[in-house]
Amino acid sequence: MSRLQRIALLRHGQTEGNSRERFHGAGDVALSREGQAEMRAARAALAREWFDLVVASPLQRSWQGAVIVTGGSAPVRIEPEFREVHFGRWEGLTAKEIEEQDPILYREWQEGRDFVFPGGERRSDFQARVECGLARVLATGARSALLVLHKGPIRAIARKLVGEALPPGQPALAECLFLARSAAGRWHLGLRGSNPPGLG
Repeated sequence: MSRLQRIALLRHGQTEGNSRERFHGAGDVALSREGQAEMRAARAALAREWFDLVVASPLQRSWQGAVIVTGGSAPVRIEPEFREVHFGRWEGLTAKEIEEQDPILYREWQEGRDFVFPGGERRSDFQARVECGLARVLATGARSALLVLHKGPIRAIARKLVGEALPPGQPALAECLFLARSAAGRWHLGLRGSNPPGLG
């Protein structure tokens, strides 16, 4: 059984590609100045937390965020399976642009089906991919982990562990969600434990 008891799921900050408005899945956009500042603020907010594992995806907005949050005091493990979903030909577009270009596909996407992004990834394949990465994290022997990731992987991890979807829109850029495991082994959202200060 995994020793992991707590997971902090931190979404990266704003990007040069304006991730607040545009869908950058497989696109490797960097953090903007605003996003870097958001990650420094996240570092301050997490200063009293303790992690013995820090994980990011290979996309620079993720691992850059992890490096900023740790201040270089902890190694960052790169997990390839935690890349954001591939939006295919919708990469870099806004929701309004997608709806205008592909109204039928847009409606199917919003209906929550096992959707395949045009020229991109199937939702169920993405969920399975992220779960493979999660299994590796759970097998590390760590007790408290910080995962600096993208919106899609964070939602996929929460769905797998908690058993239900996060509310629409969560997490926002630079928002941190906490998962904690009870003595019975069940994961819960939004619980903080009392850990020694500092990023391990």
